[in-house]
Amino acid sequence: MKEFLRRDLRVAVTPWIASRVIVIVALATARFLDEDVGSLPRPIPLAQGLFAWDAGWYRTIAEFGYTGVHESALRFFPLLPGLSRILCFVFLGHEDVALIFIANMGALVLCALMYRLTLRDSGDHATAVRAAWFTVLMSPAVALVLGYAESLAMSLSVGAFLAVRSRRWDVAAVLALLAGLARPVGVLLALPLFIEAWNGWRTATTRDRIVRGLAVIAPGVGMGIYLAYVGIRFGDPFEPLSVQNTATLRGGFVDPFSRLWRAFEDMVGGDRFGSGLHLVWAAIFAVLLVYVWRNLPKSYFAYCALTLVLGLSADNLDSFERYCFSTFPFIMGLAFATKNVETERAVLVLSSAGLFGYALLAFFGSWVP
Repeated sequence: MKEFLRRDLRVAVTPWIASRVIVIVALATARFLDEDVGSLPRPIPLAQGLFAWDAGWYRTIAEFGYTGVHESALRFFPLLPGLSRILCFVFLGHEDVALIFIANMGALVLCALMYRLTLRDSGDHATAVRAAWFTVLMSPAVALVLGYAESLAMSLSVGAFLAVRSRRWDVAAVLALLAGLARPVGVLLALPLFIEAWNGWRTATTRDRIVRGLAVIAPGVGMGIYLAYVGIRFGDPFEPLSVQNTATLRGGFVDPFSRLWRAFEDMVGGDRFGSGLHLVWAAIFAVLLVYVWRNLPKSYFAYCALTLVLGLSADNLDSFERYCFSTFPFIMGLAFATKNVETERAVLVLSSAGLFGYALLAFFGSWVP
């Protein structure tokens, strides 16, 4: 713990502050431009500020619970709003303030954990520092400033892998269970945890096999707890998953190759800020997947490949970038890909500009974080 406080957080605090400044400046810029135009109605995300998009749903759940809200709210898992309700007494009963606090403090912890895990897996301080910076500066990291659950879910995922690396399978099981309660994609942790658990299975003791098995099923158990609650309270345990298949959300499953071709047609046809932009990101994450394969354990590769395929199998690619970004080995892959000093500087500048630009698009309602 002393090392975490003395070294890891010290590395994390500067990029964490920088990323918050960039997004807040983007929000101020968006509001200035909106006031300058004047005659047009203010976009809803711009009026909501740090509670734009999904953050507004989390705030509503934190303040009122799931009862009486629209069924779409059920797709947002309970860990973040639940913690906000528990900690709101610190903020004089303001669940919304508690939610923003948890999301942003979670981002700071995530940044520090990414430094530690990358250092452990690469053995290189410079690579680990880059991973910490990219964690909060990549364009989809807008979600780590807004009241989203990503920072919490990613911190739990990275923490689970750190526990696995230390052979603390009991700790990994607890963290993986909480990850399953934080986001629906938390259940995807089961695949890399299974691969890690299988390594050394033959020589493991009976107790070790039990805790390894518990860690593997823990993300599914976390999801199952929430789905069971929904089933008991609202009658349909699969409502949080089925509601995602509506046309305005994920839109159901499609062939990833066909979806990529449609995205290419959209880009050529002029929809560059819609599906066309997702095509560019799909190419970026495909390249990063190669770096993950070359430099990290195969469990990391399997985790990223599964996320990428599932992300591209959605009829609606909104938030595709965030789903891949929240799969943390992709960020580590970017750190490995930028070992050259000039490349590192160029990518950091582009990332910072991208974070500002994407924040502007998000606040103006042109991009879904």
